[in-house]
Amino acid sequence: MLTDTMPPLSRLVHPAPKLPEKVLQFGTGVLLRGLPDYFIQKANERGSFGGSIVIVKSTDGQTDEFASQDNLYTVAVRGIQQGKAIETNTVVSAVSRVMAAQTQWNEILMLARNPHLQIIISNTTEVGLDYVEESIFQKPPKSFPAKLTAFLYERFRSVGGSKAKGMIVIPTELVTDNGLKLREAVEKLTAYNELGKLFTKWLKFHVRFCNSLVDRIVTRPTEEARQELQAEVGYTDDLLTFTEPYHLWAIEGDDRVREMLPFADTPEIIIDEDINFYKERKLRVLNGTHTLTMPLGYLLGLETVADEMNHPLMSRFIESLMLDEIVPTVPHYSEPGMDAAAIKSFADDVLDRFRNPYLDHLLLNISMQETAKMQARNVATLQRYYEQGKGVPAQMAFGFAAYLLFMRAIREENGQFIGEISVPGGGILAYPIRDDKAGYFYGDWQTVEDNSLDAVQAFVKSVLSDTTLWQADLNALPGFSEAVARYLHAMLTDGVEPTLEKHLGAA
Repeated sequence: MLTDTMPPLSRLVHPAPKLPEKVLQFGTGVLLRGLPDYFIQKANERGSFGGSIVIVKSTDGQTDEFASQDNLYTVAVRGIQQGKAIETNTVVSAVSRVMAAQTQWNEILMLARNPHLQIIISNTTEVGLDYVEESIFQKPPKSFPAKLTAFLYERFRSVGGSKAKGMIVIPTELVTDNGLKLREAVEKLTAYNELGKLFTKWLKFHVRFCNSLVDRIVTRPTEEARQELQAEVGYTDDLLTFTEPYHLWAIEGDDRVREMLPFADTPEIIIDEDINFYKERKLRVLNGTHTLTMPLGYLLGLETVADEMNHPLMSRFIESLMLDEIVPTVPHYSEPGMDAAAIKSFADDVLDRFRNPYLDHLLLNISMQETAKMQARNVATLQRYYEQGKGVPAQMAFGFAAYLLFMRAIREENGQFIGEISVPGGGILAYPIRDDKAGYFYGDWQTVEDNSLDAVQAFVKSVLSDTTLWQADLNALPGFSEAVARYLHAMLTDGVEPTLEKHLGAA
């Protein structure tokens, strides 16, 4: 193979300057590599930041994949933007080193004394921001908030409460008010560990926790795409990252935050005292559409989001759902860039992003915790649609019916619930239902006879009335339960694709 003769990516292959360490980052995932780190790399290239990133890896002690490449990696941008094909490769050299929390905790704490270090970024999964009652003096503490508290306490001890050595903390986890949630956990840990009034005061006045929203689809490449790109650039890269052209980072902050983030000198980084518009727009239009369409696409035998957009029925369904039912419900303002036109423009961009053939965006990856996502992303949209007096949203009802069918487990294996779908040629494909509510649905589905519309209606009414799932009684929405049950019954008796074809023909 050609790659056998290629050198690995290194600073010999790609010389790059070493810059002062200004950013501490908790997390090594592709989203951080493809968005915040990419932004910092581009700012360094423009000469507007002049700093590097120290990454802390918490999950295990292995950092060899970075060290073997001198902490370099390639971000390959592929896709269509405003009708133009985009293909660019950027070698990110902004990472100075990657440290393992399990084996290098004392060295990580020593970083707190670095006067250049003023920014902390994180992405530790949604549950990573949860408060865990523990000592911050463990080496290392277990939870991310405890690690952060220990680091900030070491910073405080080294700078003596100096305002000039305050820090800005920007979590990027996909959690509403992620900055506020992280601050709350740090404050609880401060009290539990009795860190004192002076540290509490420094934390309150000189450490800024910013809510933020990241928006970019970032994936690992398929092996075929990896081989093709490595042949193009002439080196191997085990950290190769694929991403789309679209990128946005909205950070909640004021002029002080803006001054502390010199890399935010690009239109794709928005610093505003209220980023709710951007959060709602992404949550409802992009994430909400994913959640309402993933089950249907998977039940049709499709694997990726791009496959959905290439399917004649599925693509029509997605466009109608997004443009006709979701977009009109998103709250907006009267000012340019935050008005109804901006939401429609964003939706058009999202459809282009969904069509991107270069990204291997697997539907099963989107299915993680589908029930919680359905509540967070779509219940308010559904309620707003009704508030506008438009009657039953047909596509939302159809998508919800497909979600219920996707959640139908056939069996349980070692605590894992398994669903099944038929595939062309008469085969059966088993899939994992990775959802905390899988057991709940497994029990309820036992009462349903496929051919009985009454049984399906009773099942749907029971699920929709569960306020612990939806934080609302969805049976209160006139006609919604009946529509969901009708579509679900048709899927069970006639099949998913024939039901969708008939549905779209009648729409």
